[in-house]
Amino acid sequence: MADPHGQLYVMPNAYNTADIERLTQLVASMFSRVVQHNDRLPQTPQKPTRFHSRAPPNISVSDYMQRVTKYASLEPACLLIMLIYVDRICARNPTFTISSLTVHRFIITAATIACKVLCDAYCTNAHYAKVGGVSMPELNALEVEILHMLGWHLVATQEQLEQYYLTMVRQDPHMVLQSDLAAPKPHRSPVAAPQQPP
Repeated sequence: MADPHGQLYVMPNAYNTADIERLTQLVASMFSRVVQHNDRLPQTPQKPTRFHSRAPPNISVSDYMQRVTKYASLEPACLLIMLIYVDRICARNPTFTISSLTVHRFIITAATIACKVLCDAYCTNAHYAKVGGVSMPELNALEVEILHMLGWHLVATQEQLEQYYLTMVRQDPHMVLQSDLAAPKPHRSPVAAPQQPP
């Protein structure tokens, strides 16, 4: 979400101390940029996957991400590893693209897997399906599909998660890392982002 006054939001250097709403916006913005880029590419014949919908859902990527984060109780690492999954899947499956037809199903499925991989406690697939607006059998099938597309490579190192976070913050025109405040982006003044309660 852009700040109406053109100010920079100061983000902590460590992703696990970032405000979860701000981090959700950051990840949603990245997904949105990928979708916008891929939707502009010339259409090539592609066999529909389980992730394809007939038409783009009526909910925006940003609103959908916020819904999933809130009602699936996503942790910061879960948000970041979803983007790592995108890169891994696209590397292994060159014909698969994140587009307006696939992004929503991908997000809820990746979030489901991320929670199971990274969290000590997580919800049932019935709950995740309800949050994502899909049926439980559909989510089960999507989960199996992603696992195979990933080659069951489901974990990431702290260094990988940190690097994705730092790169995203530095690419976002509305955010700045605390460590980068010595050289702020021009014509914008920083404002502190709300901190997570201890």
